[in-house]
Amino acid sequence: MTPLKAVFLAHTAAPSGAELATLRLVSAMPAGRAAVVYTEDGPMLRLMAGRGIETRVVSGSFDSRAMTIDKAGVRSLLVGATGLLRLGWTLGATVRDLDATVLVAGSTKALLMGAVAARRARVPLVWHVHDRVSREYFGRSLALIIRLLGWVVARGVIANSRGTLASLSTWRRQAVVAYPGVEFPAEVESAQSQPDSEILGDTRPQQQRPANETVIAVVGRLAPWKGQDLFLRALADVKTLPREVFLVGGTLFDEQSYRTELEVHATALGLPVTFTGHVDDPETYLRHADILVHCSVLPEPFGQVVVEGMRAGCAVIATRPGGPEEIVQPGVDGLLVTAGDRTELTRALDTLIADQELRTKLADAARLRSRDFDVAESGRIVTAFLSGLSGSRWRRG
Repeated sequence: MTPLKAVFLAHTAAPSGAELATLRLVSAMPAGRAAVVYTEDGPMLRLMAGRGIETRVVSGSFDSRAMTIDKAGVRSLLVGATGLLRLGWTLGATVRDLDATVLVAGSTKALLMGAVAARRARVPLVWHVHDRVSREYFGRSLALIIRLLGWVVARGVIANSRGTLASLSTWRRQAVVAYPGVEFPAEVESAQSQPDSEILGDTRPQQQRPANETVIAVVGRLAPWKGQDLFLRALADVKTLPREVFLVGGTLFDEQSYRTELEVHATALGLPVTFTGHVDDPETYLRHADILVHCSVLPEPFGQVVVEGMRAGCAVIATRPGGPEEIVQPGVDGLLVTAGDRTELTRALDTLIADQELRTKLADAARLRSRDFDVAESGRIVTAFLSGLSGSRWRRG
């Protein structure tokens, strides 16, 4: 059998959740068995190069990011899709030059390009799905089209959660769930074992802080569906305000106005909120926090920041339905609240802020639970899955 050489295709080199998950996954695969191709230059190339991962940039006259599915009309979508297909033909030559045995498309746009690229390179195409393909995200009609497209052009599917997999059409297609996962480098474990580590100019106590000294972190892109506005309104109703609140995350895709709205709300409500903007690694803020709040108002595909917060020793509040239901065991290693329910979120915040002992219990259990999402296991799952597809007759046309 030909040795595996998986080429991952990404339409953006911005460091968002899916791209960072791909970075961790490719790093966990055997050396030399994976490469990544981007259709633009950007920070992800630097991050990949820093880990010794082979990367290429193949760009054309068409800017794939200019086609925003939720804002484009039918004509714009058709023009954009045509541009993606043309770029896919160029990508096919690069995939072939890399001696790929399988091509992995990491987004819907990459799927369109990958359909052409894989055909030209004569390798099987796998769709790595990071988003739930549902009407909440795409609308009923477009979700159906995307599901059908994936079923037609992809030989196999990698889903980032069981919930994401359930939103796809996989009849007679090979499929596997591989959680995005987190890394457990020695330096992270060392920092967690040192209660007096200096973080943000402060020292993290060995145990959770008292109620009026608590620190809360909300980590994620500042976007309406992530629910930061709901969080601020819920926080304004708590019985005891925390000492500090960090909203960690930047804005993408014309969402700067949403950050401005959040800043106005935080000031008007008198909340102790700091907006950090984008940070490459939120680990420092997570280790500094007592509580991590995940507050998406739509079902989260997975929720890797929930696992990151658990690994860092936070007491976690996350929303359901969605991926966090596959992560958090309610009352054991975190709390779950109904997405969009402000009253329920306020109640959960009051419970954790007031009960230092409960926070400690949940945080200790969360550290252990996070081990179940080690990206090393995801790397083994994906490597075995792609190796099996690489030997299929699909590749030989």
